[in-house]
Amino acid sequence: MIAVKELTKVFGKKKVVDTVNVTIHPGKITSFIGPNGAGKSTLLSMVSRLMNADSGEVLLDSSDVKAFKSNEFAKRVSILKQSNFMNVRLTIRELVSFGRFPYSKGRLTSEDEKMVDQALDYMNLVEMQDSFLDELSGGQRQRAFIAMVIAQDTEYVLLDEPLNNLDMKHSVQIMRILRRLVDDLGKTVVIVLHDINFASVYSDRIVALKDGRVVKDGPTNDIINTESLKDIYDMNIPIQEINDCRICVYFDSK
Repeated sequence: MIAVKELTKVFGKKKVVDTVNVTIHPGKITSFIGPNGAGKSTLLSMVSRLMNADSGEVLLDSSDVKAFKSNEFAKRVSILKQSNFMNVRLTIRELVSFGRFPYSKGRLTSEDEKMVDQALDYMNLVEMQDSFLDELSGGQRQRAFIAMVIAQDTEYVLLDEPLNNLDMKHSVQIMRILRRLVDDLGKTVVIVLHDINFASVYSDRIVALKDGRVVKDGPTNDIINTESLKDIYDMNIPIQEINDCRICVYFDSK
């Protein structure tokens, strides 16, 4: 379990994350939603140790994340940032192999190769694994980075807007894969999402942030309702039930 306690981050005079308390439940998909500038990505960065908090703490199984050695932490928690840039020419397979670095230190064993193969297969990248990253579309590149995270084989998988640059087909594919990681492999997935319908359909729990604070936190069906969404987005969002899923009708054609 990951417990966030009184976490605060200030940029200039603005509290981007303001005394946040959140529990990440194991074996679930938890989605962070909220308006732009709500603090979602900053919160995820502090949970993953990419950014230091100004106050508060993040506990992984009751131990402060700062107490973990980097290599041990990388075997427990993986992170995919919102923007990924590598100033080297790599093939997809070489990139995905980096996910095994906490275990292999660059010398891949047969077990490492097996995990890379599985990740490539998960992301439907086997046939193009020898293609170079600079030859790929934005969506293909994003899938390759997600495959690298899957190859890392951690208990906790943190993803900051992983659907960026993906079309509808591949966005659905990614969310189905994340669902499988939880349901079949027992992973714990935390994901920053802008599309509340993806959050509604695929999440077990939702944490909604606004102005750096948690305004809603609970099971998905407790959050995806017109009243709660109005508190989050300052919009009246009707809900329709389609195939037992709650779909948010957030466009206005008038």
